[in-house]
Amino acid sequence: MSAIEVHGLRKSYGSFEAVGGVSFEVAAGEVFCLLGPNGAGKTTITEILEGYRSRNAGTVSVLGVDPAGAPRALRERLGIVLQSCGVQLDLTVGELIQMYGRYHRASRGVDELIEIVELDAKRDTRASELSGGQRRRLDLALALVGEPDLIFLDEPTTGFDPHARRQAWTTIRSLCELGKTIFLTTHFMDEAQTLADRLAVMRSGEIVATGTVEEIGGRGERPALIRFSYTAGIELPDLPGAETTRSGERVVIATRDPVRSAARLTGWAIEQGVELGGFSVTQPTLEDIYLELTGEADR
Repeated sequence: MSAIEVHGLRKSYGSFEAVGGVSFEVAAGEVFCLLGPNGAGKTTITEILEGYRSRNAGTVSVLGVDPAGAPRALRERLGIVLQSCGVQLDLTVGELIQMYGRYHRASRGVDELIEIVELDAKRDTRASELSGGQRRRLDLALALVGEPDLIFLDEPTTGFDPHARRQAWTTIRSLCELGKTIFLTTHFMDEAQTLADRLAVMRSGEIVATGTVEEIGGRGERPALIRFSYTAGIELPDLPGAETTRSGERVVIATRDPVRSAARLTGWAIEQGVELGGFSVTQPTLEDIYLELTGEADR
């Protein structure tokens, strides 16, 4: 079952086409991440899905409803966390959640929401006194108050320190355990890699790749890279199918069979008494693939 279905979506501003014939689906209950550089069309697509912006062409279904016109029945089922959310700063966390709950026909309990976003100790604290990470968790609580089925998270951890980002990720995972569908936009590759079930990469108004983190851009099929340094004058062992590049003491080996290659190398090093400094085995990262797909790698 699809929570979102988009086919042939187009949006232009005068002669500039911001979104050119985009199609994708988001399954119910998954975390779908939309990636792309600034100006790629992410915000335009998100606002069309939320019902805040019209489209020029294509079909869009959000929870089985066309969001054009933003019908009340659809809005009741959506939770939205913008990059910057404004709240009444003189109210406490508990008061804000209670007030926002009254805007909905059905709402989740204040105590339950505070527990979900881990703000128990801040229930009676005014919003103006919260840290940036705590404010973001409050934003999540307010987005959840109406029991939404689909939640839009737009750059949810921008400006966070590493600890606050990790806490936010924990909170988002807890939403998944509640069965929510999450549409996420972010510039952080580690965030996408940690949270997304599937993702799409945009470039100049078009989607250039979709899939899981392992599938995107053929990442799971790319050769692994074995890196190390050594000073011994003896030749390295033969590694069938591998490509070896050496620059001074540094060695990089590209191989599609990293387990056997690493085992052969380390076994050889032990037998020969050779020290392999900084030995590592890595796949191309999601960031490597993203930069390649968006044309940012050369820059």
